[in-house]
Amino acid sequence: MKIATYNVNGVNGRLAVLLRWLEEAQPDVVCLQELKAPDEKFPEQAIREAGYGAVWHGQKSWNGVAILARGCDPVETRRGLPGDPADVQSRYIEAAVNGILIACLYVPNGNPRPGPKFDYKLAWYDRLHAHASELIASKMPVILAGDFNVMPTGKDVYKPERWLDDALFAPEVRAAYASLLEQGWTDAVRALHPDETIYTFWDYFRNAYPRNAGLRIDHFLLSPEVSPRLREARVETHVRGWEKTSDHAPVWIRLS
Repeated sequence: MKIATYNVNGVNGRLAVLLRWLEEAQPDVVCLQELKAPDEKFPEQAIREAGYGAVWHGQKSWNGVAILARGCDPVETRRGLPGDPADVQSRYIEAAVNGILIACLYVPNGNPRPGPKFDYKLAWYDRLHAHASELIASKMPVILAGDFNVMPTGKDVYKPERWLDDALFAPEVRAAYASLLEQGWTDAVRALHPDETIYTFWDYFRNAYPRNAGLRIDHFLLSPEVSPRLREARVETHVRGWEKTSDHAPVWIRLS
């Protein structure tokens, strides 16, 4: 079972890139972030013609998450992260696919720091921590996948000294991510590649991709019921080099 996560940075504007990658990679499940489209503008027909059923949680111009499943329809189990009924940002969706509960998430960026956007990010992580704890306690096979907007350690960022004041590398945010791991989640990419330089995002500016000046901010967290099945974890770096592509590359894992 091949499960991918991909921040598409606009599902309609980059639909050709998404469809090209789906045809090439043939993932069984895909978590998409930053749809930047309201629900009624999600390209369901094109994705279904590519062989995928989908559930999605859209928002005009911003945010938005979706889960695709090859040859079947994901069974949606939750829309929105619990803990704040007033929160209208579309950043979380959960669905069952082939016996695994898949959670697709897009954590807030949080810049500028300090400020209300950073406070919102920390509060969002608190809500994620509470819900993730319940998922761990359920003993279900669960995968949290998506753009966590955090570089967990210094080896996950090109020249970390330049990011010390950024909300993606703030000590409080790295601590929030570490606290998830302490619940029992496994960082799939680091579990299989503990010492490699691996990035999933390269800015459009300053020639970042050709210089490989990137960040690792797209992650898979596996519950204890899933982690023993982990066999592969890869970043499809070449997709970042395609024309009119996202500033993220797809990341995938393979389970036995």
